Amino acid sequence: MKTRIAKLNILKTLRIMGGLVVLAIPSTAHHSFGAEYDESKPLTLTGVLTKIEYTNPHSHFYMDVKDANGNVANWKFEGYPPGVLYRTGWKREVTIKVGDTITVFGWRSRDGTNWAHSREVTFKDGKKLYFGPPAGTGDGGNTPPVPEQNVTGAK
Repeated sequence: MKTRIAKLNILKTLRIMGGLVVLAIPSTAHHSFGAEYDESKPLTLTGVLTKIEYTNPHSHFYMDVKDANGNVANWKFEGYPPGVLYRTGWKREVTIKVGDTITVFGWRSRDGTNWAHSREVTFKDGKKLYFGPPAGTGDGGNTPPVPEQNVTGAK
């Protein structure tokens, strides 16, 4: 009888520990806007889509952007998870495909690399869809928006 109770206690403890591990995984992958992106550095870039990843907790797409000298830089953009994209009008393999030319408005990463938080994607036909949420500072929108700036694709 004591052996059976001990086994049940061990199983119960393992289940609890496993549950805690599963709950901790999403928290390590998520971050705040302000921790990664600089709202004082809005940007608009036009380029050719090279890859798209519909993943949780954020979807990403990559595009090649040419600067004024013809140098090409690959940029990574982060946005909503797949479920939100679907609800806002995005369809896999339909809305956007590798090779499409798009224009993206967003905010540059704090580390200055070719990584940005995307807000709005404009397609060749002029149609626009949100790929990510607006910039968030946690101040409830009290800070006035920063004027948009164009940047070149390469550093």
